[in-house]
Amino acid sequence: MRQPMVRFKQILKAGLGALCCSLALNGFAQTTRIDSNYVNPHYELRMKEFSAQPIPKNAVVFLGNSITARGKWAELLPGVPVANRGIGGDITHGVLARLDDILATKPRKIFLLIGINDLSRRIPEAIILQNYERLVRRVKQQSPKTKLYVQSVLPLLDDMLKPDYLKNLNPAVTSLNTQLQAFAKKHKLTYINLHPIFADASGQLKKEYSLDGIHVTDAAYPVWVQYLKEKKYL
Repeated sequence: MRQPMVRFKQILKAGLGALCCSLALNGFAQTTRIDSNYVNPHYELRMKEFSAQPIPKNAVVFLGNSITARGKWAELLPGVPVANRGIGGDITHGVLARLDDILATKPRKIFLLIGINDLSRRIPEAIILQNYERLVRRVKQQSPKTKLYVQSVLPLLDDMLKPDYLKNLNPAVTSLNTQLQAFAKKHKLTYINLHPIFADASGQLKKEYSLDGIHVTDAAYPVWVQYLKEKKYL
């Protein structure tokens, strides 16, 4: 097991590297500062928890932010080796920084859902997609037998949202999902559109599944898992 200081330095180095790459994209650094920091006390706490809860052999890994973290995936998939690798508030840069530990276990499947926090920070779509590119490249290089599923970013319910920075993001969500679908096709990955079960007719998160406008209720997760089973992804 790596020492905490070594792990912290690795995370910090990865974060700074991602920031430099992001800022260099198309000369974007010339005009805009991008908040790509992901290291915070909660992130570090979750990393310690992950160290104490190794990913089982041949696992199905759910990877993402708080929407993933809140899911009781192991309970919903009895008999399946499952690992929850969600961290509240995480962004694509943070997922990249902790990807090596996941890929070292050679998981059978990874269900990825990440991007809403990037959008809330106004990280450009091009940089989010660049990070997806880096992620896919590393999966193929380090664990080529792992099947990666790209899940659509969930919509928001504006009427329930309290933070102003989260409001009116649904057009950006739609745009990113369109790009993610094309991205998945390009890389011959499975794209999972979750909007048929979680979006209403106006494209907002369904009220019956919405906890606070961004997170989904406990009742949403069994529906989510059933949908994945019906589509034969699980």
